[in-house]
Amino acid sequence: MTPPAILLYLKSGMKIQKTKDINDSRKKNWLVRVVPNLFPAYAPPEGPMSTKHISTPEVVPAIGHHEVLIESPSHDEHPANASLPQLALVVKACIDRLRELSAKPYVQYVSIFRNHGLEAGASLSHAHSQLIATPLVPKIVKDELAAAKKFHKENGKCVFCDIVDKERKGPRLMLENSKFTAFTPYASVNPMEFWVFPRKHETSLLSMGNSEVEVFAQTLKECLSRLKNLVSDPPYNYGIHLSTDESTKEYYHWHLEVYPRLAIWAGFEKSTGVYINTITPEAAAESFRQPVSN
Repeated sequence: MTPPAILLYLKSGMKIQKTKDINDSRKKNWLVRVVPNLFPAYAPPEGPMSTKHISTPEVVPAIGHHEVLIESPSHDEHPANASLPQLALVVKACIDRLRELSAKPYVQYVSIFRNHGLEAGASLSHAHSQLIATPLVPKIVKDELAAAKKFHKENGKCVFCDIVDKERKGPRLMLENSKFTAFTPYASVNPMEFWVFPRKHETSLLSMGNSEVEVFAQTLKECLSRLKNLVSDPPYNYGIHLSTDESTKEYYHWHLEVYPRLAIWAGFEKSTGVYINTITPEAAAESFRQPVSN
């Protein structure tokens, strides 16, 4: 029922084969498949195009790509309960698609995100995430880039590395391993919100090796398992903030942000941009650090 897969990871004996569907064929024994979204928010240009053709940045055509990454042939194999090898394949598929999409001349940014649960915008219940390639850098990431560049110019270091270093020693630390640090951010908007940063300064997932991919999968599984067990598998969104622009490599630091849907933004929040969070980041981190029985 899906379009032909543009990327497939197939189980071939003891090895994993990378391929794609051809015409109307649908290969079996797949572990991960990436397909074009049937209802894309962004679509490829009909002819040759680059971002140089965009003359009015205030009104930008929805040129790009919108893809669905089907994370497993098992319907309920979400990151919190997926096997580590399977979750590592999902991360590798994200990297493969990021590499190809970010190289296109009309693409300025690739958003990698996940909606879990109907209240978080998941229209399909089967385990999946999405990638959207856009002809501009979205405002949130653009603001982060500008602030990080300013901090680097004034202080000679990455603001995100500085934040991670401070959070590792503070009450908002959620967990840490050899390659990643997870913490609940200061003055977070969402109850139980947390961020995951690589300890090594990197601008995107493209620089991750196999060992980092495996530890990232382990970190993601552990964090989302804690969220699931602590607050009864809530709906959530997560998104990866990254940059593939070489000029940003000194001052930008990729990371994952997880937004549990445990509160409803009402009139005050929507009319003021001031958000009432009933759980302090420190209390959230303390809860995340406690052992949780399955």
